[in-house]
Amino acid sequence: MKNIAVYCGAASGNKAVFKESAINLGHWIVKNDYGLTYGGGHFGLMGVIADTVLADHGYVHGIITETLNERNLSHQKLSKLDIVDSMDTRKILMLSDSIASIALPGGPGTLEEISEAYSWTRIGDNNNPCIFYNVNHYYDPLEKFFDSMTENGFLDEYARKSLLFSDSLAEIGKFILNYKTPPIRHF
Repeated sequence: MKNIAVYCGAASGNKAVFKESAINLGHWIVKNDYGLTYGGGHFGLMGVIADTVLADHGYVHGIITETLNERNLSHQKLSKLDIVDSMDTRKILMLSDSIASIALPGGPGTLEEISEAYSWTRIGDNNNPCIFYNVNHYYDPLEKFFDSMTENGFLDEYARKSLLFSDSLAEIGKFILNYKTPPIRHF
């Protein structure tokens, strides 16, 4: 099965639209014959998307660190749960177990994980598309920042176009299917 890595937080945010977006993404994953790979937690948007995929009889692979598991933060009803030694191991496994990475609205951890996945495309360590699910314009300031990187010569135009910001699951689906890995960055 082809899995989508979804980065999201153990918080739900303060607007109903964030929870709704996790539910919609979960339904979309199953409807399009994908599985879910995610951080393995049961709180916040993590729990919402995992529960949605499971309720739709989809496959959910959680990858959580020993430390977080020891705090009883792991989801106990997943298709598969891997407990790993570090966040670095978790991030590598999430990428290797997926064909695309999508960030729901989230905090610094969500931003760090999707940013690392995208930066790895630039050096040839990740051949999968990276997407910000831009629900309620949550990622608009970040999208403008990536545009500024391009305008100021820190990110080439082709690489910028290989990163999607969208609130449309139809557009996200097309982006995944038509994705072309950007050329490896040569200094």
